[in-house]
Parts: sequence; C-alpha cells; structure tokens
Amino acid sequence: MLRIISKSASFSRTNTSSSSWRQVVLNQHQHNFQHHRPFFWGASSGSGSDNNNNDDKKKDKGDKVKEQKDNETNKKNDDAKEDPAPSSISVEDDPSSSNKSDSNNKKKGGSSSSLILPSRLGHGDESPRYPHLIGLPVISRPLFPGIITSVTLSDSATIDALEKLTSNTQHSNGYVGVFLRKDSPSGMSDGGVILDTPEVITDASTNPLYKVGTFAQIHRLARGTVGVGPSGLHTRNRFGGKAVTTNLGSTASDATKLSSSDDDESDDEDEDKTATLLLLAHRRIDLTSIDSVGPPIDVTVSHWDRLDYNFKGGVDDTIRALTNEILSTIREIATLNSLFREHISFFPTRIDANDPYRLADFAASITTGTPEELQAVLEERDAEMRLHKALVLLSKEREVSKLQQEIQAKVEEKMTEAQRKYFLTEQLKSIKKELGMEKDDKEALIQKYRKKLKTYSKDAISQEVMETIDSEIEKLSTLEKNSSEFNVTRSYLDWLTNIPWGIFSKENFDIRDARKVLDRDHYGLDEVKDTILQFIAVGKLKGTVQGKILCLAGPPGTGKTSIGKSVADALGRKFYRFSVGGLSDVSEIKGHRRTYVGAMPGKLIQCLKSIGTSNPLVLIDEIDKLGRDHRGDPSSALLEVLDPSQNSMFRDHFLDVPVDLSQVLFMCTANDLERIPGPLLDRMEVIRLSGYDVPEKLAIAEQYLVPKAMRENGILSKQEKEEEEEEVEDSDIKQEENETSKHDSDLYTRTKGVPESLSIEKSALESLVRWYCREAGVRNLSKHIDKIVRKLALQIVAEDEGAELTEKSARKSNTWSVTDSNLNEYVGKPIFTSDRMYEKDPLPHGIVMGLAWTSMGGSALYIETQSIKRGVDSDGKRRGGGMLKVTGQLGKVMEESTQISYTVARARLAEIDEKNTYYDDNDIHMHVPEGATPKDGPSAGITMVTAMLSLALDKPIRNDLAMTGEISLTGKVLPVGGIKEKTMAARRAGIKCLIFPAANKRDYDELPDYLKDGLEVHFADDYSTVREVAFGS
Repeated sequence: MLRIISKSASFSRTNTSSSSWRQVVLNQHQHNFQHHRPFFWGASSGSGSDNNNNDDKKKDKGDKVKEQKDNETNKKNDDAKEDPAPSSISVEDDPSSSNKSDSNNKKKGGSSSSLILPSRLGHGDESPRYPHLIGLPVISRPLFPGIITSVTLSDSATIDALEKLTSNTQHSNGYVGVFLRKDSPSGMSDGGVILDTPEVITDASTNPLYKVGTFAQIHRLARGTVGVGPSGLHTRNRFGGKAVTTNLGSTASDATKLSSSDDDESDDEDEDKTATLLLLAHRRIDLTSIDSVGPPIDVTVSHWDRLDYNFKGGVDDTIRALTNEILSTIREIATLNSLFREHISFFPTRIDANDPYRLADFAASITTGTPEELQAVLEERDAEMRLHKALVLLSKEREVSKLQQEIQAKVEEKMTEAQRKYFLTEQLKSIKKELGMEKDDKEALIQKYRKKLKTYSKDAISQEVMETIDSEIEKLSTLEKNSSEFNVTRSYLDWLTNIPWGIFSKENFDIRDARKVLDRDHYGLDEVKDTILQFIAVGKLKGTVQGKILCLAGPPGTGKTSIGKSVADALGRKFYRFSVGGLSDVSEIKGHRRTYVGAMPGKLIQCLKSIGTSNPLVLIDEIDKLGRDHRGDPSSALLEVLDPSQNSMFRDHFLDVPVDLSQVLFMCTANDLERIPGPLLDRMEVIRLSGYDVPEKLAIAEQYLVPKAMRENGILSKQEKEEEEEEVEDSDIKQEENETSKHDSDLYTRTKGVPESLSIEKSALESLVRWYCREAGVRNLSKHIDKIVRKLALQIVAEDEGAELTEKSARKSNTWSVTDSNLNEYVGKPIFTSDRMYEKDPLPHGIVMGLAWTSMGGSALYIETQSIKRGVDSDGKRRGGGMLKVTGQLGKVMEESTQISYTVARARLAEIDEKNTYYDDNDIHMHVPEGATPKDGPSAGITMVTAMLSLALDKPIRNDLAMTGEISLTGKVLPVGGIKEKTMAARRAGIKCLIFPAANKRDYDELPDYLKDGLEVHFADDYSTVREVAFGS
C-alpha cells in the first residue's frame, strides 16, 4: 500500500515492491494530473496555443471559463472546510479495483471517495517531487530549468516506455530526470565513434552521468523529426504521404495519433525508429542512485529547494554588477550576431533582473559553451558564482561573434570590390561601343580571324580551305554568343587560322656547319650523319629539302632519340617530338570528330600550330611499341602520315581539310624492327644503329660523359667573364662562341675547393666498360660515371667541413684520381668477372662456343651436350631409339633448329664413319646455359651440330673458336644478322678464330679495321667447311 501525503506532495514507500510502485505511478499519472502550458520567465500562463486559428481561440476561451469555475469551486470548498485535505490517501495495489473506482467516478461525474484529485498541477518549483523517475541521459548540453527543448531518442525500449507513460496519462503528463552524460558528453566515444543510442548506459558503476540534472515534464512525444520554424517549435510527422505540422497548443495525444497514423501508412519506415521528446524543465535534481540501467533507466533523485536571493539591507554591488554586465553583454551579442538575436526572440523579452539564479540559467542556456562549462553552471548553488560562470560563457560568445563579424566584413569587402569592377568594366565597354572605339566580342573575333589570314600568302591556302574558313566565319556571325555551337565554331576557326599555311623556316645548306653540329653532340653514328649530309646536299642542288621518313633502329642507349635534336639543329629546322609507345587511340594521330565534347586535332596538327612552321623535324619515338585495341590501329593511321605520296593531302578528322605534310622530315626510333608492321616499315628508310664497341665507349666517356657529369654535379663551373670581355661587341662574342662550341668543356673550370688532381683515368673507364657496362648503349655507363662523380663531390665537401663519413663513402686511397685499382671503392665489385665459362683448352667434349645477338648487343653463348647411355633388355638388346632432350628456355624457332641440327649431325656422322653407332646407343641431352634468359633464333645451328659431333667423334673443340650460322637440313650454312655485335662479343671473350656464313662476308668487310685486327675468320657455305675448321681434316 502506498501512502501519499497531499500537503507536501512527497511520497514514501512501505511494503511495496519497485514494480508495484511504478504501476501506481502510472495509474496516478493516468487519473490525477492535468495538462499545463509551456512555461517561460516573465510570461503569463496564457492559453498555450501557438496558432491563430479561430477554432483554437474558441477552445482557449472555453478552457479559461472552465478554469475560472474550477477555481471558484475550490475556493468555496476550502473556505467551508476546517481541514483542507486528509492527511493521507489509501491506494489499493490491485489495479482492477482502481479501474472500477475510476469507471464509477466517471459515471457519477464526481471524484472518487478514496482519492482527492487536485484541480491543476503546478509548474516550476510548484511541480510534484517524485523520488523515482525514468532517467534520460543527454549529450551536448544539459537542460536548464524553465527552458523547453526537444531531445531525439533512438533506443526503441526507451521510446516505448515513454510513449506508454504519456499515452496512459489522462492529460498527456509525464516526468523524467534529465542528466548530462559524463563519459561521452559530446556524443562521441573515446575512440571517436558516434553514440548510436546516447540515452542508454551499460554500466552504472562507472558513474556515467553527472550528479546534478533537471526534473522535466514531457510536453509531447512524437515519432519522427522535429523542426524549428520562425513561428516557434513544432513537430513534423508524415501523415497520408504529406507533412503535417502540429503546434505547441495541441495536446500530446494529438501528436501521438498522428504518429500512429503515420505508422499505419508508411509500413514502419526507418524514421519511426527514432522519436522526438519535447521537454519542459522545472527544477534541479540530484542523482541519488541508478536503480536499473534498463533501458529505460530507473533512477532515484532528490529535488532542490527553490533558491531565492534576497537583498539584505540594500543592493549587493557584486551581484548587481554581474547582472548588469550580463544584460549588457546579451544586448551587445544581439547587435553583433543576427542568428543570436533570432535565437533570443524565441524567449520572452521580459527578464527578471532581480532573480540572479534564473538570469544566470537564461544566460547560460542561450550560449554555445562546452558541455562541461554548461554543467558547471547547472551545478552551481551560489548566486555570485553562477552569474560569474554564465558571464564567462557570454564573453566567449561575444568574442566569437566579433570574429564572425570581421570575417563577414572581409568577405563583403571582397564581393563589393568585385562587383564594383564588374559594373565599371561593363560601363566602359558600353561607352567605348557608343563612341565606336570598340566593337562587341563577335565582331572583334571575326576581325581577328580576317587579320590572321592576311598574314599568309594568297597561294599558301588552298581554295577548299579558304571556302571552309569563309563559311565558318559567316556562320559565326549569325550565332548567339551563349550558344554551344558558337564555342565549337570559334574553336574550329582558331585551329584553322593558326596553322602555319605556307610558312617555312630557313634551312641550312652548309655541309661543314651541319657536320660540326652533328659531331658536337654525338660520337660515331657515321651512317646517320652521312644520310643527313646527303639530304642537305640534295637540298642545296634543288633549293629545298623534301620530307623524308627515316627510322633509326638499334639497342637502347645508342643515341637514337637525342640525334633527332641534333639533326634539326644541323638542318636549321624546328624540332618536335612525341612518343607513340603504348598508344592505341587513332584519334591521337588523326584527331577527334568535332561532334565530340572537348574534341581536338591530332598530334601532327598540334605540332604545326605549336612550332609555327610547315617544315619541322618530327621525331616519332618508340614506333615499334604501338598498341592496338577497340579504338583502332594507330599503325594503320600512320600509313598516310608516313607516305610521301599521300601526306601532301593529309586530312585530320577535326579540321577535315587537306594539310600539306610533304615538307615535314619524319624520324622514327625503334628497338626491334620485327614489331613494326610490314606496310609501315616499307615506307621508312631504315638506318641500323649497332651497339658501341669498347673504343667508341671510351671516346664517348672521355669527350662527353665525364665532362657532363662533372658539370652537373658541381665539380666544374662556368668561367666568370672579366669586365673587359663584357664590352666586346655582340658579333665578336658570337664568333668566339662558334669557335669554342665544339669543345664546351673549355668554357668550364674547376669549382673552388676541388683538388687539381681530381680525375677519372682511362684505365678506370676501360674497367667500367669491360666489367660493369657491357650493354650496347652508353646509358648505363653514364649512370656509373655519375655515381663516381657524386661520391667524389661528397668526399670533397666532407673533408672541407670536417664531417665524418661512413666506411663505404669515405675515401680510402690517398689520391683524388680514380683508377682501375680503386674503382671498386666507388661503384662496388665488378658485375662480370669472366667472359668464359670454360677457361681450359681444349674445351670438354660436346661443348662449343656460339655467338648470339640480343637487344643489348652481342654475347658469347655456350652449347653443351651430354650423352646418356641406353639400358639393355633381358635379351641384351638396347631399349628404345635415339632421342634428343633440350633445355635452357629455348624459343620455338630454336627448338626446331635443335631438331634440324640433330638430323644433320646423324647424317654427317654416317658420312664420316659408317660403323659409328653412337647416336643409336646413346640419348643426347642438349642445354644452353643461363636458363633464366629466354633464347630464340636459328643462328646457333652450326654450333649445335658441332657440339653433337664432338660427342660422337670423341674430339674436343679449341677454346678460342666461336661460330654462328643457321644450318639447313642438307647442311647448308645460311646467313644471320648482328655480325658487328657478335664480333665485338668474340673480341671481348678473347676469341681468336671465328666462323661466319659465307653470305655474311660483306657485313664483315664493312667492320672497322680495329675490330678485325688479330682475328682468324672463316666463311662457310656448307657444314663441311665448319667441320674442317673445328675438327681438322
């Protein structure tokens, strides 16, 4: 049984469980309490309606009349009774009896004989004081007394409990205890994760809530969202597919009905998983204990008594000063920040300045302080300290408002200045147009195009091109500036008028000057240089150099790309390079159609526009690496470009007019000619660049690479000219530069602090070429020289500063000269230690050295064979027949060559010795070393035959013999390629005797004499010649 003391409105539990008590509280909410209007400081109780509808006004008038009658009746009853109320009221625990009593009371129209119902609940400090409440944790900011606010809930159990509490109450009243979370006041966990259900706690032992909270009344609970409009706070629910707005004057049951209707119509939409709780705070409460973490949370609280400040004997100066400062600060912030001023407009304008407690609460509630700062104001009991803490928050708000105003002023200033310039510019355009000083943009464009066309000669532009330009200009004059077609036409005319029609650069027909330019930048490459000089000689006789298509093919690092710039300088032409490696879009060559957005011409038209002449030198790099996919085949598009008989009428897809490319000199580079399509290769004049040999690499390193590395790494610096030299006339300076252009190193001197003895000796360069950089080109050699010079620079600076270096970087020798003896200190141990796998002479049986060509140059390649004796069966006969096994990662062509060689070897063995059954008694295993390297080609045919005959005849081969050549099935020796590279590889391996196909004698005769000195070379057209040289007669 529960005893309720009516005067003090306090409760005590005796012999009643917690669940029974909660049921009684719910029943009491259902029967006893009336709904009350939102409370604001200084405001009258009012009707509680926020709408201006006539129906609401009539309803408010009826409520007022009924309220007045109830007050008069209560007053008469109070005067008539000596005892205003019984000391206690008995409430049965059985809810059925309570319900019967309630129904009887409704039928009679009066109150129950065992219950006294108050006519109206109080608000603020007059509200009831329940010791047990549903606890509601909040984030971001606490709730201050007298403030109405909304809280969004996302926990379904808490929503259901609160909804049951409000729906079971007769006049939509329910009370909760609102506490700020201590563990995550900002709504973020320690790991930065947003709390999904901030109203739920899991462990009460960690004190997750602040001890001081607010006793708040539920004004409305609505599933869905809550919005704030200019007229006040309202809830929005989805009803019948439309947004329905309910004002604050409506009861909570109306909102619940709307929310219930929404659930039926929307089939439990996701937004119904949350709810908005409209709360009116009454007083502060202390959290005594958390009885259950729920959800919902069950808490025991103690209520604060009303704190009234009474001025004793006059005005308290400190309190008054703080009050005035708060009011002044609020006014100042309202003038600075329009959003703050609009926020204050939701609260009443009359604030009781004589109540410092409520003034501090109001001031803190309108600020944007941190949760901890606002909670400190809520917990403060002293009036002066509460005012002081609220003033600190207002001061911070004022500083933020000032900063915001400064930022806004700067932005407005910039916008104002930009608008001012815009208006003045438009006025200036109008004035100039009226005075005839300036025409509109369209006329100016047309005049620009006409003026550009006058710079070209009459015969330079064909009639078809001129008609196209005129028609496009006429169309441009009829189009609106803002139309998309206008921009397309404008872009088209820009390209048509900027192509250098009939403009050619002056060409150089002096062979001596051209030779100087070519020799200045490149060593060797005599065939390329001779071809360029031939073009110049023909041009001098004819008066012009016709466009040609040259293709430089060779290994990487041999100077194919860099020679293009030198050729352009020698001819006096402009230079343009673009790479087609991996290119698979035909539009890059022939352009896009103008119907596409962002369409542009191809690379060749872009070249003519950027260069400004119609006879440039165009270098098409990596032409052997063209791609091909669904966007087309660029190699087929290049057929028209690189055909001298067709490129005089080249049509780009974008321009769609003929452009003459016949005067353009095209140069292409490639590493492997086999990857270039046959029709495209047929249109080129191929110049093969073989790899550099040792003398050429040494000369390139001494004359070009070492000085270049020292200049780039600061060892050498430009000479400073004396004042007298600055007074020399320009013509004398140009003449001096031309005389010294051949030797650029003469213009440089050693940088201050660099030892005079610093140098890279020839012996070091020889060791680099032989043991570190054996590739055909000089790119790797250049990298090693740069590494040496960089380490020398580090040692110079370190010794000058006295800094310590690691053992690997420190200078170990006493000299600054780099020789073959100390070369490993700068570039490490040699990569190659020997050119031969077998040093002894003669070689083991079945092993012969061959010569191979790779993209990196020539190399020595051993062919190894080994016999495997067959087993015998029970009758003593050999099992199986002759079999050849091949290993070494050989390609398909080379595998076929092994089969041919095996057949030739068996046939030759029968000619030499008919009784020899070696191949019948043994299987042969052939292997080509360096199995990780793919190998292919037929040039090892005679080497394979010789190795297998060496096994069968039991005769070794001399170790200074190497050979190359393709073998036919009948024993004919067929020609192969790469004779120069293979000869260089043989010399590097110390080979003295070579066997080449007879058809390659002309290639060998073209080699320099220094490559042929000391070599014994035999040319064979049949294998019999090879056998005589290898095995003797």
